[in-house]
Amino acid sequence: MIQFGTGGWRAIIADEFTKANIRLLCQGLADMMREEDVVERGIIIGYDRRFLSKESAEWAAEVLAGNGIACRIINQEAPTPLIMFTVKRQGTAYGLAITASHNPAHYNGIKLFTSGGRDAEEAVTRKLENHISQVQPEMIKAIALPLAERQGLVVRINPFNQYIDTIISSGNMDAIRGRNLKVALDPMFGVSRTSLQTILMTARCEVEVIHERRDTLFGGRLPSPNVETLNALKQVVLEHQCDLGIATDGDADRLGIIDDKGRFLHPNQILVLLYHYLVARKGWRGPCVRNLATTHMLDRIAAYFGETCYEVPVGFKHVSSKMQETGAVIGGESSGGLTVRGHIPGKDGIYAASLLVEMLAVTGDSLSDLYQNITAQFGELFMTESDYRFTEETKKTILQQLMVDKNLPAFTEKVEKVSWSDGCKVYFENGGWIIARFSGTEPLLRIFCEMSTLAQAEKTAGLLAGHLGLSAG
Repeated sequence: MIQFGTGGWRAIIADEFTKANIRLLCQGLADMMREEDVVERGIIIGYDRRFLSKESAEWAAEVLAGNGIACRIINQEAPTPLIMFTVKRQGTAYGLAITASHNPAHYNGIKLFTSGGRDAEEAVTRKLENHISQVQPEMIKAIALPLAERQGLVVRINPFNQYIDTIISSGNMDAIRGRNLKVALDPMFGVSRTSLQTILMTARCEVEVIHERRDTLFGGRLPSPNVETLNALKQVVLEHQCDLGIATDGDADRLGIIDDKGRFLHPNQILVLLYHYLVARKGWRGPCVRNLATTHMLDRIAAYFGETCYEVPVGFKHVSSKMQETGAVIGGESSGGLTVRGHIPGKDGIYAASLLVEMLAVTGDSLSDLYQNITAQFGELFMTESDYRFTEETKKTILQQLMVDKNLPAFTEKVEKVSWSDGCKVYFENGGWIIARFSGTEPLLRIFCEMSTLAQAEKTAGLLAGHLGLSAG
């Protein structure tokens, strides 16, 4: 069964991610498009640098074209936000990105986008799953790619210039050119180099690039920008005395930052910095949106400016939906994804990086000083994050304990309320919180805890993990 999680369908290559399953998925999508009467609006297809991504994009196009659907394939490896941008710009009914984002190298997958360049809502993916389940192999209609191209059903397009120019025109390029910033860039063997390097060099930044070539094994690392994977970038920042280091995950929708002192800047801190910059320095007005595993420091800043911070379930589709509903300035998540009002309704690590560079140029301060100034005004919060692997039996036990029996440990902090809307989140009277939820993209249970001290956060997280009989893995 092909099932979509919070970040699309992802599976192990040659296990469930196979040509046969890709063809089944695309026939189901074609049937759904025919039912919705949107066949004539066509579809955008893009792919990243993973093993079989390009081939998978072409297999997908053969089936969709075989069903009379006009397919526009981006003509080179493309960032996921570029694909979303192109769906929005060209007004297609749907878009596909062949990617497994930050998952390990032996995974690949497909992200589905709907009209306007949005992550497909759960109702859409459930509907698609239903259509897929009704497809038998003999029902698949396909046309060979060369013939589809000759008939004009498959067209190669290059939307990079429009995407890059849109980001450049939205930023304060004059301010950046005046700072002579030095930036280290780590695409993590993914797809952001062309876009980011073009934007940074247009702004007259000096750029040092590492890990820019294609490597389907991602250098033996997880293509996820976090404190464990960015040691090489840290060394480049310190050695070359860079103003910051920028890293993006495999498909460039997530961002990781090393500051001028060589310290990893958590995605929570990036969100806080950018929301504060947009409201306090650029004069924007409006709320912000975060998922329920993201820092409550955003709530403090929003309240200070007379705004609201909205909490939504994990999955960026919930963030973008709430942003549209409320006119929010910024929306994001603690895993490194964010977007800003007026840009695409989805995560964009390239745009976010450009905005951070603009912030440095306009304020004239270093990243380390900027965050220190915010915590001096709003206080500081510390978050711990732990991942736990499990057997199917363990998962059933945890679900029973947390979600059915609602059996929680005796926390040392006073509990204000508990939510079971997406996993189990406990809100404490002191403003801290803890959440345990199963990942929608990997076989992991994740526990996040945020408190006013790191010791408090670690103690509380350890208490819940011990109560569930878990050990880190």
